[in-house]
Amino acid sequence: MRFDEHGDGAPTLVLLHGMASTGRVWDLVVERLAWPGRIVVPDLPGHGRSRPSPPYSFGSMAADVAAVVGRDSEVVAVGHSLGGVVALALGSGWFGCPVRTVVAMSVKVRWSPEDLARAAAIASRPVTWFDDESAAVDRALRVAGLAGLVDPSSPMATAGVVADGCRFRLAHDPATADLGAPDIAGLVAACRARVVLGCGSEDPMVGHAELVGFDPAAFVLEGIGHNAHVEAPDLVAGVITAL
Repeated sequence: MRFDEHGDGAPTLVLLHGMASTGRVWDLVVERLAWPGRIVVPDLPGHGRSRPSPPYSFGSMAADVAAVVGRDSEVVAVGHSLGGVVALALGSGWFGCPVRTVVAMSVKVRWSPEDLARAAAIASRPVTWFDDESAAVDRALRVAGLAGLVDPSSPMATAGVVADGCRFRLAHDPATADLGAPDIAGLVAACRARVVLGCGSEDPMVGHAELVGFDPAAFVLEGIGHNAHVEAPDLVAGVITAL
């Protein structure tokens, strides 16, 4: 697993990205944070610079994150979408990581058979190669749900693409899409850490009312969509700093 690291000391803040994205989506939040300890920002397995390592599961991803973070400091794990599920798994204590607080944002909690079928279809697709880098970046942004939110020439965008000679492909391994529906109720129940759930009021993937069933104090960011950390980094940094 590849990761970026900022600062040192305790507590350790871990920022976990969503499906088909990379750790670079947290850049704007990191710039705005006043965090007293170490910040660790991984590329999850099969994403960004981290090598593919199928078969994928929420637990295997949490184990890889725990190996990077270590056991020497209290940890606050903040995750978006897929990263939120991984953060909840990390908070269980099963992987030896001393997590004290989990913030899971924009986690999809209801999965229909059609949702699962679409995810399985994505996972079975062969890797697509592009002769033009800009076309590959455009595709990466659309797959990650970041089209129109991120400058295609920025490191946040280009991190989603890998070059091989004169060809380009997405850094994301499609096989990661077929993780199945997460057991949010089970993960929240198993979590030894404080759990904080939240989403944007305009998030098409999950609604605030759904999250309240798992966390009565779930927060909502008004006027914000699925990618709050990109759309409103000041607000998200404020949520994290308040912890």
